[in-house]
Amino acid sequence: MTENRSSKPIPAGLPPSLPELETFLRSHLAGSVIPFWTRHAIDPAGGINTCIRDDGSVINRDKWLWSQWRAVWVFSKLYNSLEHRQEWLDIARSIFRFTADHGWDEREQGWVLLLSGEGAVERGYESIYADGFAIYGLTELALAGGDEEPLELARKTADSVLLRLEQPHDRIPHFPYPIPKGARVQGLPMIFSQVLWELGECLDNNRYREKAVALQEEIFSRFYRPDRDLILERIAEDGSEYPPPEGSAVVPGHVIEDMWFQIHIARDRGDKELIQRAVALIRRHLELGWDAEYGGLFLAVDADGRNQVGWNHAEVKLWWPHTEALYALLLAYRCSGEKWCLEWYRKVHEYSFSHYPVPEHGEWTQRLGREGKPLEETVALPVKDPFHLPRALILSAEVLKEVNSDAQANP
Repeated sequence: MTENRSSKPIPAGLPPSLPELETFLRSHLAGSVIPFWTRHAIDPAGGINTCIRDDGSVINRDKWLWSQWRAVWVFSKLYNSLEHRQEWLDIARSIFRFTADHGWDEREQGWVLLLSGEGAVERGYESIYADGFAIYGLTELALAGGDEEPLELARKTADSVLLRLEQPHDRIPHFPYPIPKGARVQGLPMIFSQVLWELGECLDNNRYREKAVALQEEIFSRFYRPDRDLILERIAEDGSEYPPPEGSAVVPGHVIEDMWFQIHIARDRGDKELIQRAVALIRRHLELGWDAEYGGLFLAVDADGRNQVGWNHAEVKLWWPHTEALYALLLAYRCSGEKWCLEWYRKVHEYSFSHYPVPEHGEWTQRLGREGKPLEETVALPVKDPFHLPRALILSAEVLKEVNSDAQANP
């Protein structure tokens, strides 16, 4: 794969065939998206700069560990799945070294939230999600480099997380999303089902796999509401409904992302029934979250159609739900063969590639208002990090390779 960045407009239309789509996505990843990060963001002092503008200019050198560990995952996965390019593995190891050396909080047994550019702790243990992304990145790095230290840190982090997850959710440090008193949130079983499963597979460790499956079961038995055929973001600690509007918020992008996580786990376990449930829920939440007037996915909606949505920035069109939908739809097609997957893929692809890419610089802009115009307001963290977009492109290329290989074998 060669870097061939161009400032020409990126075509918004869908390539005419799935082999051409695979080629296009690989080219966009290796020729535009990844070169943006390697040109502008790798900090010689360690880590990656993610407080960065769309043109690549660095705002500041704050190192949010949420972003550092996600970058470790991306560069490790590039090495594992696309090409054994030493540069990518070196970048992953460099970010790992900086973050591991400075970011572990021994007293809290978890990862701090924020380091300075030189590695001083600016904000301590405030988010279990930093632990989740650490497990994710460390596992992928271990698969890439065969190093024992990342695996030891992944185990150490996971063991601490298992204890934390035994607490009521509203007692778990959860920045940047506050948990209302007495609520449970879908984000915790969502991310930790995936990362604990992947660590368990890497280590052949049933303790982590069994917890991942228990978290998966919680999603489908407690957060899923059959009467509405929806997955809620928040429920009460006892499993009942949490009062609206907080308790009736649905974040379509989260659910779509969660469902491809669950497909990965179910695929490993041979659970075909759960795969089909997850495929159906991808479609359901696309239909629920799509803005019929302006196009694109709303960040959040109310399960019962209320105007007041219990989620900040509900009408914003963020890039990440669209990237998650792009991969989820291709995966759903791979699993089901149903035509609606490709019909929806075209819709999401055309909206995404006509609104988010910044061709002159290579990456995507991250925030749009409802009408599709740029939005400056910070949503969640004040970062632009290499994660949702490159991950979706990597995984989409993987699944398209499988689809196209099957088509060649069975013309």
